[in-house]
Order: sequence, then C-alpha cells, then structure tokens
Amino acid sequence: MFRLGRTDTIRSASNASASFVKSFDDPSKQVCSRAVTKRAAISGQAIDRHLLGLKLQAAEEKLSVPAIFRDPAYAKALHYHLSTSQVPSKTDCVMCFGPVVPDGYGFCYNPMEDHINFAVSSFNSCKETDAGDLAGAVEEALLDLRRLLEQTPRSKL
Repeated sequence: MFRLGRTDTIRSASNASASFVKSFDDPSKQVCSRAVTKRAAISGQAIDRHLLGLKLQAAEEKLSVPAIFRDPAYAKALHYHLSTSQVPSKTDCVMCFGPVVPDGYGFCYNPMEDHINFAVSSFNSCKETDAGDLAGAVEEALLDLRRLLEQTPRSKL
C-alpha cells in the first residue's frame, strides 16, 4: 500500500470531528464513538500527492501550470497550520520536526504501550504560535479522553 514510502494528507477537520470535540464541553451531548477521520489517505485514495505529481509533471515537461495550482483556495488548502506525523519507534525516544509554515506547528508523536511521547515545535518569531501552550492543551485533551475511556464500560467480548 505504501510502496516507496508514499504518504498523503489526512484532513481530519470535519463536522463529525467538530461535534466530537464540542461534546466534551456539553455534558448533555452523547460523545460519538465512531471514528471521525477519513481513511482515504491511508488507502491511497486522497488527492494531495496526486495533485503534487501533476504539478511536478507539468514543470518537468515545461508545460504551463494548470489553473487549479494558481487558485487562492489551493494555496490556502496547502497552508498547514498543524503538521503532524507519527514517528514510530520501539525505544523510548522523542523525535521532532519543525512546522511547515511560519505560523504553524510541527507535532510529532509516538504511541508506546503505556504512554505517548510527543514533541511540539513552532517558530519563536511567530507571535501567534506557542509550542508550550499547544503541548499543554494536547496533554489536557488526552487526559479528558482517558477519563472518558475509564468511564466507558468495557466490552465483554
């Protein structure tokens, strides 16, 4: 499925993921237990790498850049304020990478058996980003999820 290391972008911002997050602030809402991320990227059916390939092919063949690549919406879609990636390792080490845009964050994580290592980075030159604040918010969210899972009855299967 990932011949030659092919990856793609998972666009997790959706109505379903927003509802899931908002339900934590409203106890009257049921937290949705179904998966909220799309699986297109992990099955090779997402669009980002395909579009990149078309753009690079046009450049290589000295063709004019197709109009989609000049559209402001395309540029906005590629401005990743949050760039995340799992860097799996069986050893207890922390790895990190930088943000891909000046006003963004790099977020590297490695789930282990009984804990999760993660590293957050941002540029000091950007007044809108603070890696320490984001790391604290992520820790708080993970603790919220732990509490939720501890309250959920275990399956008898």
